[in-house]
Amino acid sequence: MRIKVFNLSIIFVFLFLFFSLLNNQIIQGAKFKELSRRNCIRLIPQYGSRGNILDAQGNIIVGSSISYDVVIFPQPREEVDKTLIELSKILNISFKELKTRFITGFVAPGVPVTIAKNISQKKAVALEEERFVFGSVIVEPTTLRYYPYGKLASHVLGYISEIDRWRLTKLSDYGYKTKDLVGFGGVEEKYDYYLRQEDGGLSVEVDHRGRFTRVLGFKPPTSGKDLQLTLDLRIQRITEDVLGDKKGSVIVMNPENGEIMAMASSPGFSPDLFVKKSSNSIVGLFNNPDAPLLNRSISGVFPPGSVFKLIVAIAALETGKITLNTRYPCRGEVIVGSRQFNCWDIHGEENLLEAIAHSCNVFFYKTGLLIGAQLIHDYALRMGLSKASSIELPYEASGFVADPLWEKIYKFRRWYQGDTANFAIGQGELLATPLQLIRMMAVFANKGRLVSPYIVKAIEGKDVSIRRRRIADLHFKDNSINKIREGLRAVVSDSGGTAHILSGLPVDVAGKTGTAQTFSGLAHGWFLGFFPFQNPKFVICVFLEHGGSGYAATVVSKTIIESMIQQGLL
Repeated sequence: MRIKVFNLSIIFVFLFLFFSLLNNQIIQGAKFKELSRRNCIRLIPQYGSRGNILDAQGNIIVGSSISYDVVIFPQPREEVDKTLIELSKILNISFKELKTRFITGFVAPGVPVTIAKNISQKKAVALEEERFVFGSVIVEPTTLRYYPYGKLASHVLGYISEIDRWRLTKLSDYGYKTKDLVGFGGVEEKYDYYLRQEDGGLSVEVDHRGRFTRVLGFKPPTSGKDLQLTLDLRIQRITEDVLGDKKGSVIVMNPENGEIMAMASSPGFSPDLFVKKSSNSIVGLFNNPDAPLLNRSISGVFPPGSVFKLIVAIAALETGKITLNTRYPCRGEVIVGSRQFNCWDIHGEENLLEAIAHSCNVFFYKTGLLIGAQLIHDYALRMGLSKASSIELPYEASGFVADPLWEKIYKFRRWYQGDTANFAIGQGELLATPLQLIRMMAVFANKGRLVSPYIVKAIEGKDVSIRRRRIADLHFKDNSINKIREGLRAVVSDSGGTAHILSGLPVDVAGKTGTAQTFSGLAHGWFLGFFPFQNPKFVICVFLEHGGSGYAATVVSKTIIESMIQQGLL
């Protein structure tokens, strides 16, 4: 009986082995053959070059430099040691250090290990000449972002970093994958799809022990598309140098078509920190209370102060509520309801042109009360406030313009006459970005047209700016625009004008100052203007966060215009 059981067991074992072999060799033979083939093939990525970013004159603002990394395939220990000893002589890196890097970077047999990054071209050539000696070593070219002008225009450009989980979730269907370098902020993010390269790679064969044997194929990488901006680096450098370490923003724009010639935001940052992966410096940027990564030109929202009076002026003239003959006495204050609203000076009796030149609060308190808050709100929206301009940069803020009806419906709050008086001089529930306000000022520079600001001129040499030149005729009366322009010129030319400091320049400037009170700290300072007055080629916005007054912003504007003249840009 025992012998019978033993014989049956032997037969069962052999039957099991037979059917297992039949399954592996015949039934699933093709599957295991494919797995075997894949197991002996390794793919080594070859990285392409990200597209360059150029200024309006074709100067490279952001480029890509070639970097060489040394990659070694895992080998038996004695062969690895021998290879590392020879490599140490060429790379001038000790054997001990190379061995440590190899052990640290080792993941699995057959997976290449990077033991040296960004070696010199001379060393890369030396290794290539010995490629038959170092059969398991490959020099892998990669590209790094470089910034020939340092942190110039950093907020417009953005920076490059490893893709995060949120972006990977959104973009995985478009070919993005873990460890990809993508744009964050600025045009690097907005135009990442155009700028990013298409990587290639090497297909190599390894033996059953994961040792490199031969190259099977090569797919060359392709570069991303070049992006040309409207920025003029000469003007951009001037604005950033003059702004210096002051917190704020400067924008220079073509009033005829919305072309951005300069956009500075301070404090700034160096995009190169993200290339060097300087962890402490990067953490410091994100934790800095001054928010150096914030583009104050488009993402910062602030009360506009007296520059908002221009909207009250155009609304009053267009609706016929006032004329140039309308005059109000300014005794330094006015009573609205039970509250006293002050002016910064005693101006006496003034008309609209004089009120603009001297920035008389009393005149605009009374004008605002005459036309009403709802009309002011409607004209503010007509002039581009309370909505994004759709410039080709991410994270543009919309700002906010109070609406009495909205306040009543959604906040259950009554709108008082005092709110209207405050509203009329650019205070209260009112926030705008510097970009929105320079767009508003451009309406007076170009005599009645609202332009859409844009910053990208061409992609891969093809002009795309024509699609961005959206210009809306606001259909204001010529007389209304011309009279306000006269007032803006008087701001500079009149001896009592709030920007009279600009009168000594060899170019005629028109503009408006603004001092916006804040809940804490010094007031914000604004200056918005255009020049030359008769045929404006430039409109400028200078904003100083807690700068103290509009006068301080005017001084910055004066220095910028003087520098532009000295460099032959005017």
